[in-house]
Amino acid sequence: MEQPIWNFEQEPWGDERPDETSINLRAYFDRMPDEKMRQYSPDWSDEELVEWDGNFREDGALMIACCERDVDVGEYRRVLEQARAYRNRVRGTLIRGALIRGALV
Repeated sequence: MEQPIWNFEQEPWGDERPDETSINLRAYFDRMPDEKMRQYSPDWSDEELVEWDGNFREDGALMIACCERDVDVGEYRRVLEQARAYRNRVRGTLIRGALIRGALV
């Protein structure tokens, strides 16, 4: 598997105490295509968000590997917003570097 250019998984946690689930959720967003992430609207209903992602179970939790606990829509939105802020901050630098290395076409 090719590694994404994003590394939100390794960003500082602030006052949050990470666990296996929160780390894997950050990695989940690292692997989400940038064009898809840019489509997201915070104005979407929970149902629209679930449909857009396409990876939620019928019980309302995100299907994600190696988790100690369920990720609900509220946590998903909160971390997605953090991931989007991270990408907005580093996008230009990372994409230029990837182009130079030939990692992006």
